[in-house]
Amino acid sequence: MTTTSKTENEKLSIITVFDNYRADPLLKTGWGFSCLIRRIRPIGEKSGSLKEENILLDTGADSDILLSNMKKLNIIPETIDFIFISHLHDDHIGGLNGILKIRPDLTVYKPELFPKEKEIIEDVYTTGSLGNDIKEQSLIIKSEKGLIIITGCAHPGIVNILEKAKEMFPSENIYLVLGGFHLEDELYPELKSIISDFRKLNVQKAALCHCSGERTRELFKKEYGDNYIENGVGKVINIE
Repeated sequence: MTTTSKTENEKLSIITVFDNYRADPLLKTGWGFSCLIRRIRPIGEKSGSLKEENILLDTGADSDILLSNMKKLNIIPETIDFIFISHLHDDHIGGLNGILKIRPDLTVYKPELFPKEKEIIEDVYTTGSLGNDIKEQSLIIKSEKGLIIITGCAHPGIVNILEKAKEMFPSENIYLVLGGFHLEDELYPELKSIISDFRKLNVQKAALCHCSGERTRELFKKEYGDNYIENGVGKVINIE
């Protein structure tokens, strides 16, 4: 897959708004995951105008917690452009009705809509629905730094998702992988093998949360050092 768009001078932020790990003590935790992707980019080459785009990826398990955290993070539901649902488990769609009560006009992209990879808006892609028993899609953003891959739970396998991204964009490096990796019950040898695969795929940064598992987070932190990002509700990752 190729694209001719430009990513220079854009500002990109990823804000974790629902998670079972906490980065901000003022926010509420709960089992599940949601993050907001906010991108500000120039419109045209000479106009000087900027466009802001806000994507809500998953909605956590609980509307009250989600909306409370959004309010404290100054995320206004009316500014959300669309909702991207990774998969249909309760801990990722539980807050959906709460958002839709406020914004019934919002487009919701569920995995069954995308049997194959597709560009949703400029430089923002779905992997398409992956996996066998549990269908799940992940979000890929092309940025000036490289690919940013955001997973809900990574039920299809986190390495499989990364390999899909490289299949879509073979000439792009993977700058950041963020989200739930579904590795809570994995044993040490399997985790070391996965980290080795991350290195082989030249993943530069990792920001694990949700269902990744404490052992997994510790091993990634040891391996990645300063390139490991402690993720949890309230974490803001700025990419410029």
